[in-house]
Amino acid sequence: MIKIGILIFHQVEEMDFVAPFEVLSYSNKIKEDSLQVVLIAEKLELIQAYNGMKIFPDYSFAACPNLDILIVPGGKGRLEAMHNPKIHEFILHQSKQIQYIASVCTGAFILAEMGLLDGKKATTHHSAFAELQAYHTITVEKAKVVRDGNIITSAGVTSGLELGFYILKNLFGSVFAKEVATKIEYAVDIEAL
Repeated sequence: MIKIGILIFHQVEEMDFVAPFEVLSYSNKIKEDSLQVVLIAEKLELIQAYNGMKIFPDYSFAACPNLDILIVPGGKGRLEAMHNPKIHEFILHQSKQIQYIASVCTGAFILAEMGLLDGKKATTHHSAFAELQAYHTITVEKAKVVRDGNIITSAGVTSGLELGFYILKNLFGSVFAKEVATKIEYAVDIEAL
């Protein structure tokens, strides 16, 4: 079973983590036990997201197993998260064996602050292109999903849906990703991702 972890933190944007969670988790309804999707936070405590949703993580950083894929969302809370040494340490620890590290929206800034986007192509929310371009070694692209090596970034908020389909396409192929899209009634050009 492929293990996918989604980082959450106070003031995280709900859609940034719920969209990929829904797309990726749905795969288990088609191919049983194909993916385990979990929410991870620094501590096992209630997290309040930006619009008020309250979430309890599955794992703390200390108890989190090795992941195959890590997704880093954004939101207002990224302003603090991008400077949190414990988040940096967790991501770096996971990056040693991980297949992909991905971001949604302004989650790209957490990766950028750590130097993980240095010399790479990336995307983020359209309103933050100039801010991301200020990291002079990053080439900002206007696209829903941008992959450079094992780093995948996705654009603003709802682009977490496309990120989920991109990951499914890479793990299980286009036909499977299209089936998930059909089942959740989402129109997406899988081949264009």
